[in-house]
Order: sequence, then structure tokens, then C-alpha cells
Amino acid sequence: MRTISQRELRNESGEIMRQVQRGAQFRVTSRGTPIAVLAPIGRSVADELALREGTQRMVFPRGISSTESTESILAELRGDR
Repeated sequence: MRTISQRELRNESGEIMRQVQRGAQFRVTSRGTPIAVLAPIGRSVADELALREGTQRMVFPRGISSTESTESILAELRGDR
């Protein structure tokens, strides 16, 4: 995993994001202190959930369903409950 500064991320964001799309991971530092990891999104079921724009209805992968509200599901995914 390559370490980059916050400034480098800001100045070279386009190229860095292209590398992330290809699978690269970056540790981002601010004044030498690690503050974040930039990595491709995993393909878990949670990542497959999508909110239909304007409808407030969740679209689930085939075979997955829920009777919970969209708000409740999103709160669980964020760790709010």
C-alpha cells in the first residue's frame, strides 16, 4: 500500500482515483499522520444495496428482501443503531 499526502491526493486526484479503480490502495497522511485509507469498494451485499432516486425504496440483489424501512436499513449499515 502506497502512502500519499493529503496534498498529493488533492493535486493528483484524477490519476489516484484511476489507480484505485484498477485495484490500488493508498494510505493518506496529513502532516505525516495517517488519516485514511483509500481503496476500491468491496462487493458485499451491503455494497449491492441501492436507493432508487426519488422513491425511497431499496433495490435488493436477487434473493434478498426486507420488511424494514429504508431509513432503518441505512441506519444499520452506517452503524447508527
